[in-house]
Amino acid sequence: MAKASKGSILDDVKALSGPERAAVLLLSLGEEHGTPIWNALDDDEVRELSQVMATLGTVSSGLVEQLLVDFVSQISSTGSVMGSFDTTERLLYKFLPKERVSDIMEEIRGPAGRTMWDKLSNVNETVLANYLKNEYPQTVAVVLTKIKSEHASRVLGALPEDFALECVGRMLRLESVQKDILDKVEQTLRQEFMTNLARTAKRDAHELMAEIFNNFDRQTEARFMTALEERNRDAAERIKALMFTFEDLGKLDSGSIQTLLRAIDKDKLGTALKGASAGLRDLFFSNMSERAGKILREDMDGMGPVRLKDVDEAQMSMVNVAKDLAAKGEIMISKGNADDELVY
Repeated sequence: MAKASKGSILDDVKALSGPERAAVLLLSLGEEHGTPIWNALDDDEVRELSQVMATLGTVSSGLVEQLLVDFVSQISSTGSVMGSFDTTERLLYKFLPKERVSDIMEEIRGPAGRTMWDKLSNVNETVLANYLKNEYPQTVAVVLTKIKSEHASRVLGALPEDFALECVGRMLRLESVQKDILDKVEQTLRQEFMTNLARTAKRDAHELMAEIFNNFDRQTEARFMTALEERNRDAAERIKALMFTFEDLGKLDSGSIQTLLRAIDKDKLGTALKGASAGLRDLFFSNMSERAGKILREDMDGMGPVRLKDVDEAQMSMVNVAKDLAAKGEIMISKGNADDELVY
């Protein structure tokens, strides 16, 4: 079926797709009557309907009337409704506490991969091990027997060795676990671990914007930051504080600088340092051998003028390598003091 182009007149109900019928219906209901329906839709549904609605063009009054009559007749003649996990969950939220709805939905979804234990099997083994190492070995044994075996093996490997061996011993002696004990362990995990995990997983909007600003070239960054400072100075200052820039590499210790030098593309180092401050340039040279420093200086002198765009790209490449090394725990990067330490 050919989609209607913007500005065209739609006058055939049979030619409309499902999303187009829904879009016409919501337009006809208007703000007052349509708002409850919009509120019941999920983000993907809102996005799809909005896209269709924006390209509908002109819809004839005859088609609107025909569509409404068709809709009412279908509902009144069949009395049918659509039941699904999502519609059930939205309905339960109307009259039950959020925690209770989560419990119920996890139970009825079951094998669909949404139970507590399925969710736990998707948690990074290091994160899960850091939580479990503070629990009783017997509790850990119960958890490890409930999650997928391949994930349990990685979690055991991430636990302190003596503690892990104690848990293995408990698992070998573990008999069938009573349902009330299993329920209590599951409830504790949901309340103390999964809830905190979900809360920490939410990214601060300023942190996200700082990452975006980090990837701007310097002219674009300056333009956006100046405009933002005029409109919302507090937000601009928060973003600046969260940004990790090329000049922040100057706060690395000697060991981290040397690790970074071994990891970066040597072709980019000279280009990046061409645009660096004298202090940062000296810091890198002081952490290189005399011979390597001499070769690099000669390479930089031989470059002549370098495009600012190329310098920005080389510096951003070094910053990204530094972040990757920090994520692996190979270097430590900070904004100047322990309280401002950045973790990636």
